[in-house]
Amino acid sequence: MPVSFDWLLVLTVVLFIAGFILIGIEMATPGFGLPGLAGAVCLVAAIFLVSDSFKEGAIITIIVLLLLGIMFAVILRFLSKGKLSSPVILKDELNTDKGYISSNNLNYLEGKQGVAITDLRPSGSADVEGKDYDVISEGRYIVKGAKIRVVKVQGSKIIVKQEE
Repeated sequence: MPVSFDWLLVLTVVLFIAGFILIGIEMATPGFGLPGLAGAVCLVAAIFLVSDSFKEGAIITIIVLLLLGIMFAVILRFLSKGKLSSPVILKDELNTDKGYISSNNLNYLEGKQGVAITDLRPSGSADVEGKDYDVISEGRYIVKGAKIRVVKVQGSKIIVKQEE
């Protein structure tokens, strides 16, 4: 009987550790949820194996559940403090100091001149003061290479017309 008891104890410990590893993988990576589900199954199986293998099954089950709760709380605490990085959260900042501009900052283009890089039928690309922008003509077809002027900026829309 001691040989089967040792084997059962080793299996229980392996399932317990595998369950926590799988739940940790689920919490650290976005996705389907399969590692979390497999981890939960491993933990529940380990709890049942522990409770069936000892005469004091109820006490051991309560101790294991308490350990499970404590370990789960520790993992959540690490995640909430940002010690484990999440691949879903963007850490780069897109600010004007690094050369990024938002649609709110395009009003300075009003009245500026440029050249149509592509045919505007009515949308296309234009070079305004050395930078390429997606633009929309006032409704008329403008050929590639024509001189244009920015007449209005509405949010991220840059509306242009052909220079005469």
